[in-house]
Amino acid sequence: MMNLFGNSKKITLPEHNCVLPHALRLSSLNKLTEKRVILASNSPRRKDILQTFGLSPEIVPSTFDETLPVSSFGDVHEYPVATATHKAVEVYERLVQADPEDAPDLVIAADTVVLSHPMPGLSSLAFADASTGPQDVLEKPGTKEDNLRMLLDLNGGVCEVVTGVTVVFPVLEAPGYKIKSIEERTLVHFAENSREVLEAYVDSGEGLDRAGGFAIQGVGGMLIRKIDGDYQNVVGFPAASFFKFLDLLLEEETDFLAI
Repeated sequence: MMNLFGNSKKITLPEHNCVLPHALRLSSLNKLTEKRVILASNSPRRKDILQTFGLSPEIVPSTFDETLPVSSFGDVHEYPVATATHKAVEVYERLVQADPEDAPDLVIAADTVVLSHPMPGLSSLAFADASTGPQDVLEKPGTKEDNLRMLLDLNGGVCEVVTGVTVVFPVLEAPGYKIKSIEERTLVHFAENSREVLEAYVDSGEGLDRAGGFAIQGVGGMLIRKIDGDYQNVVGFPAASFFKFLDLLLEEETDFLAI
């Protein structure tokens, strides 16, 4: 009897496939099919945003100690970009060293900071009380008292959310990878909230784990009057700009995702 299956080839699924079925059929996303893509962050918000748009990377949090001195940057907007770059490079080099045969095709890292007030020219609206002094980086509040102080300072005013996004991908020339970065800026306008509302929000505890002391996608959205810019950026990852960034890299970098 003839073996009908004797010459059949074994079908193997790709080991890495980060592109989800609902992803738009864009050139950059198609190029990521069967590629090993890493998100150098354990932020559930960044993971969820990317998955919403059809990208599900491996999660490998960076071990980079995020202690770059803000004062060392002439422009504070360079600070989150630098932090994201260190995170991406650390994860890329670590994974290559661990298994050179299964090196990442793309490592994505991001860092989001909240600045105390916008720089002039960021909005078409003028703010009579806008500060012209240096922008302060608003870290995560350490206590509820600190959270309340931070929100009282922001109340009725405007802050700036800046995310630096860096990608690292392999190339043939030394050091074996290339680094590319973008930044996204969004203005967040706070409503004139009563002290009772601010104290109630602080008591909820939601703002303690958030730079600036609030989460726009949570209960903290009640404190916000409007934003100028990308909402996803305030949550933690500027998806629209990121995917345009990938398309641009595909057009301009001949070695992008080519190795």
